[in-house]
Amino acid sequence: MPTMTGTRSLPPAARLRAWLGGEWRVGRTRLGDRQRIVAIILVGLAGGLVTTFILARGELAGSDARAYWAGVRIWLDGGNAFAPPAPFLPYVYAPWTLSLFLPWALLPWDVAWFAWRGLNILLLIWSAHWAYQRRPLPTAILLAVLAAPIAATFDTGNITFLLAMMIWAAYYARPRVAGALWAVATSLKWFPLFFLVILPPRARLWGIGLLSVTGVLLLANWQQSLFHFDLAFNFPRPIRIDYGLLIWGAVPWLWAQTWLWTRDRAGLVARWSAARERTADACREWRGSEEPGGVARRRVEDRVRSFFGV
Repeated sequence: MPTMTGTRSLPPAARLRAWLGGEWRVGRTRLGDRQRIVAIILVGLAGGLVTTFILARGELAGSDARAYWAGVRIWLDGGNAFAPPAPFLPYVYAPWTLSLFLPWALLPWDVAWFAWRGLNILLLIWSAHWAYQRRPLPTAILLAVLAAPIAATFDTGNITFLLAMMIWAAYYARPRVAGALWAVATSLKWFPLFFLVILPPRARLWGIGLLSVTGVLLLANWQQSLFHFDLAFNFPRPIRIDYGLLIWGAVPWLWAQTWLWTRDRAGLVARWSAARERTADACREWRGSEEPGGVARRRVEDRVRSFFGV
């Protein structure tokens, strides 16, 4: 394929024609791939659904983001963010997390909402492009499945998608940063707790340690934490389809698991056989030992140390 770099000796118009011709040939080749055509259709449908829903809601959108924004302002004024005046919804997360929304909450609401929604949209576009470049059809299918949660989250301005992107970033970050991202995400919503297993081992250790620090912060603000617990368990909510959007945070890990995407049946069988053999060896060692309890304890300790990278 001609490139702009390889045609520098040509006149500008000729270079442009060569580049456009190369891009046309690449595009025509890709359109001959049925999977790519299906992927393009699915992405278009998902994008159309989300865009239509957002535009239809108009000025009615942003109820959750407004609760974060108002909660911080009420807190700074010395009020109770967990029992705000109408028409604001209560702030439902841990008291110490109010500071996480500074200085965003100091912006005027119209500016803050534009920035909040804009950040969500830009992160979705970037992450979808990243995922599509690596696995087009799986990305398109996942976007189609998540179209409703994406639309709901972008409508209310809930923090769910940003938490998913924190898990996404944690997969690539250094252990301390990854652990901090996971701990903060888990402090805001409990569901990211399950994504600990996809983090690198040392990041898991840092995550558990930092999550325990957030527990101390909860105790330090115990009176307000009681309001938080009451709202977390008793505040009436619709069906939380937006929680499904958190699976987007696992995309880097899922896309990196080549065994999920290769049609190598022999390789999958070999992986299964190796795991089964390791289990059988552990059982034989446990049964043949004079101290089966000690063997089991050492096995558990080894697995825990391996899980946390120590």
